[in-house]
Amino acid sequence: MKLEGSCHCRAVRFTVESTEPYPFMRCYCSICRKTAGGGGYAINLGADHRTLRVEGKDHLSVYQATLEDGSTSTGRRHFCRHCGSALWLYDPSWPDLVHPHASAIDTPLPVPPEHVHIMLGSKAGWVEPEPRAGDPCFDAYPDASLAQWHARHGLSPGKGGD
Repeated sequence: MKLEGSCHCRAVRFTVESTEPYPFMRCYCSICRKTAGGGGYAINLGADHRTLRVEGKDHLSVYQATLEDGSTSTGRRHFCRHCGSALWLYDPSWPDLVHPHASAIDTPLPVPPEHVHIMLGSKAGWVEPEPRAGDPCFDAYPDASLAQWHARHGLSPGKGGD
């Protein structure tokens, strides 16, 4: 699925191809929450980094978080330096992937059959997750990747579900 996205002020626009376009995973970690999650969580999609095309690159800034152990995250969070919109995460540890924030996508996204709530062990005290019946919840990382979740639900091209 071709995704089109932009920042709020439209200085940065991008397109990317995604086989994992369902916005199902809500991440409550402090990095996602503070850089992109006004509701206490952020939603990242999966896409093919090789297909990322960006207009307005000169308006981008990159943030690399300092982790609890004092090291620097390899994840590079791209955002508009004018309006501050969080756009995507790229980590060279997984060079084929890019993770656009669902909130930056302008293309209508499909409604997921469930939500997966992750990193609940580091959520802010004011955040009240609202899992629906059957929604998986994890204190840390989930038991499946974005691609595995899509395949499990029969939502990836060429892959069957349960």
